[in-house]
Amino acid sequence: MGDITINSAVRANLQTLQSTAKLMAQTQSRLATGLKVSSALDNPQSFFTASGLNARANDLGAIQDSLSLGVKTLNAADEGIKSIQKLVNQAKSVANQALQAKATATTLDKTAETAAIAGSAGARTVSFQIGTATAVSVVFGTATYATAASSAAAIESALSGLVTAGGTLAGLSVSVSGGDLSFEVASGEDLTIAGTAAATGAAGFGIATSGTQGENGETLTEARSSFATDFNNLRTQIDQLASDASFNGINLLNGNNLTVKFNESGSSSLAITGVTLDAAGLGITETTFSDIDADVALLDSATATLRKQSSTFGANLSVVQNRQDFTKNLISVLEGGAGDLTLADTNEEAANLLALQTRQSLAQSSLSLANQAEQSVLNLIR
Repeated sequence: MGDITINSAVRANLQTLQSTAKLMAQTQSRLATGLKVSSALDNPQSFFTASGLNARANDLGAIQDSLSLGVKTLNAADEGIKSIQKLVNQAKSVANQALQAKATATTLDKTAETAAIAGSAGARTVSFQIGTATAVSVVFGTATYATAASSAAAIESALSGLVTAGGTLAGLSVSVSGGDLSFEVASGEDLTIAGTAAATGAAGFGIATSGTQGENGETLTEARSSFATDFNNLRTQIDQLASDASFNGINLLNGNNLTVKFNESGSSSLAITGVTLDAAGLGITETTFSDIDADVALLDSATATLRKQSSTFGANLSVVQNRQDFTKNLISVLEGGAGDLTLADTNEEAANLLALQTRQSLAQSSLSLANQAEQSVLNLIR
């Protein structure tokens, strides 16, 4: 190219075309990539500043994922507390039903035998035992009981002082109809009657029982036993539910702790302390409903504990969600800042390209005019 001589006008137009072509290539690259700074060669300061902003945005994106897991873990704990509260309410309903249960009286009907043979009978002992209380022995001396009715009357008379409120057989009532005896224990406890045989006559006037006797007898504890079983089953369900309220391997209701990080270094974080909200942790013990008021008091205390912990987790959840929103907005700010430094304005670049195309067309026309002078000399030679 050094051996070719061109005039100054052509050279000026050539330089203009080269410069325009270079600018057009740059503009087309920006339109194609959308970036005005795509490498450190374009603008080192803007490129590295934008890289730093994007790197932090990526780091916060990972933190954002961690925050989402923290929110879900707290949600799982909250759902667990709500479900446990429902089970506690059911247990309280069972306790109230047990409170309405009544004992069914134990009844025992016997017919006394004629105790006398040949007009006389020997002494005998009859014992009465209510439930597991100490048996009470009643001794009948030598007497003549010519008929079953007289035997029954003798038994009723002997027991009259023992079945009163302060008597040793309090709670037992006896009624006589001819030779028929009816015994009743209002508390529903079992009634056992035993007797020793005299020289003549049946053992204990013939009213002795073999083993525990009584029909339809049910104590208050026995009447409440099915309710106690239901209550204890609900207690087991509370244990199982508390152990299942986990998310991503963390169970805040089973004593696990959770630390939620809010920034890349971990210098900003929230430590959430787990609790144990199984039946034992709530103070709900197995029961036979011997003291229902105490059991209901434990359930009320458990409800208070659940409400308090729900409030605590709710406050923690509010904090995490607030930081989640903040982190999301901060990522947007960082990415926007990086974009301001590196992204091209496509509208502006499109206008630049149009202007450059016009300039190129003008330069080509000017180059054609500049070459006409030399073409005139060529015509003279011809």
